[in-house]
Amino acid sequence: MRLFVALALPDPVADGLLPMQSGVPGARWSEREQLHITLRFIGEVDGRDASAIDDALSAISAQKFTLQLKGAGEFGGRHPRALWAGVAPSDALVHLQRKIETALQRIGLEAEQRKFTPHVTLAYLKAAPRERVMDFVIQHALYASAPFEAREFVLYSSHLSPDGSSYVAERSYALR
Repeated sequence: MRLFVALALPDPVADGLLPMQSGVPGARWSEREQLHITLRFIGEVDGRDASAIDDALSAISAQKFTLQLKGAGEFGGRHPRALWAGVAPSDALVHLQRKIETALQRIGLEAEQRKFTPHVTLAYLKAAPRERVMDFVIQHALYASAPFEAREFVLYSSHLSPDGSSYVAERSYALR
């Protein structure tokens, strides 16, 4: 089972991202129900590890906070591989992500090697023309969602298929 921890997006915020999803040849756009802010990718685990992860996440205590999506960008530089909507700077979001990271390391998971860059993946790219990718980023640079409250974080499982990954919310953890 492949697991990750994320913030689900409220329906109006997720719906507001859908009009952005066009105009880039070679883009595999994320389905509306797949849009989220990843806090920690965990990867393949067995049932016993999944139970320990659930216990560790259940012990996290953090406050509700307000977030806003802001801007757009790409990962990959000269060979773009993904398009994303950004997240406005949020100390509370970084605090929650660090608590999750610490809890998972305490149960023996390896530290996440990638720098935490809060974002919502809009599309994965395969041979997308760099010029079109840059046009997309420029066109959506001023994008901003309405502010929304993060009330919980979610442990998701990821299931691979020929059409990409599908995600299932396995457990939610309330923020106070």
